[in-house]
Amino acid sequence: MGTVTTPARLVLTNEEIIAQVQALLDGPEDDLRNVLLKEMLVGVLKLKEAQLDTLDVKILHRTLKELRYAFKVFRPYRGRPKVSVFGSARTQPDDPNYQLAYRFTRRLVQRGYMVITGGADGIMRASQEGAGTENSFGVNIMLPFEQGANAVIADDPKLITFKYFFTRKLMFVKECHAIALFPGGFGTHDEGFEALTLAQTGKSNPQPIVCLQAPGCDYWDRWLAFITDQLLSRQLINKEDLSLFKIATSEEAAVEEIETFYRNYHSIRFVDRHLVMRLKHALTDHQLTTINKEFADLLAEGSFEHSDPLPEELDEPELKDLPRLVFLYNRRSAGRLRQLIDRINACSTPPDFPSPDRLSAA
Repeated sequence: MGTVTTPARLVLTNEEIIAQVQALLDGPEDDLRNVLLKEMLVGVLKLKEAQLDTLDVKILHRTLKELRYAFKVFRPYRGRPKVSVFGSARTQPDDPNYQLAYRFTRRLVQRGYMVITGGADGIMRASQEGAGTENSFGVNIMLPFEQGANAVIADDPKLITFKYFFTRKLMFVKECHAIALFPGGFGTHDEGFEALTLAQTGKSNPQPIVCLQAPGCDYWDRWLAFITDQLLSRQLINKEDLSLFKIATSEEAAVEEIETFYRNYHSIRFVDRHLVMRLKHALTDHQLTTINKEFADLLAEGSFEHSDPLPEELDEPELKDLPRLVFLYNRRSAGRLRQLIDRINACSTPPDFPSPDRLSAA
């Protein structure tokens, strides 16, 4: 006969739980966060009605716990730009790609960025050695082998250990302003293709995706040849989808790609059918005319127009002074949208508007 384990006592008593639930129910109806928490509470109550299997409830419970804790860890650092770095846990310190990861992340920190890695060895350890513990997050995963936390991040409060890959990958993408891919195995390709899929389908905001390989290494060159020879030639992707990523063979080129992406572009937001692109400085009338000619294929109708913040954006007062480019986006090609961002960044910077030394948080 198996041993029956008594569940651990809840942190709160039933009376304390009831008091907190009542305080939530009494909260203001015009507070969106409060409204969403009420809806979550109703969702939890419906789980009992649905009579789900215990395993299903365990998955939901663990998912909520993992995300809640991860949000808590990242929250104090939301004002710092971050780069998620992926690559093999098996890469050794004498590998040129290990050394490139170290130099790349060291340079990122000098430019004001923080680094997010899987927290294990290989490329991940090299990246955190370059960035330093104080500028690193470890987003680790429970595995039966190979994935224990590296010594750089092991005892740091910014190390988070996940049970589920999907919650872990959500944090990689949600919290970063750029993605860097180094040579790696199945996991690196899983993470890289997910980032590209989210970008291609518009499910993530535009951001630079950089594939790094050390000089003399052809890892990403051969990968690009496969993408071109198999996916593009069979029309499984469009030519402009190749604009969603860049290949770099030095830390200087990789950091320049990331910083150039944010030279003028700041962030986007959808307001009804309009895409609002926030910029760091306004385009000239001539540049706007050129954009309208070159990228008319992105328009559902109308034209690209300068704009002040739309009324719906007033909940982001810190962005109210940024100039806007507003248009009815047909959402047909994220690759073309990336090309538009590149074109905007290539527009000359007015002499009275200094180029930023570090990325503004989007």
